[in-house]
Amino acid sequence: MKKDIFTLLGGFLTAVLLFLGTIHIQLDWFTQASINAFVVMVAAFVALAINFYAVWKNTFVSKKARKQKEVLKNKGLL
Repeated sequence: MKKDIFTLLGGFLTAVLLFLGTIHIQLDWFTQASINAFVVMVAAFVALAINFYAVWKNTFVSKKARKQKEVLKNKGLL
């Protein structure tokens, strides 16, 4: 599903690029290569955000994680 969303984002930006070309607006930095790089960057950011959330949730929020941390602390493993 995530890959599909990023493909749609790339397709939308490509459509914007083509639209701007038809009305003779040229932006030197707005090319197919920059669109592809932007889509890769957004995908990496989303993956990073999901991982940060998972670590935060598993470390600080869930009762199971807090209990496990307490047990490890009591055993001297932390």
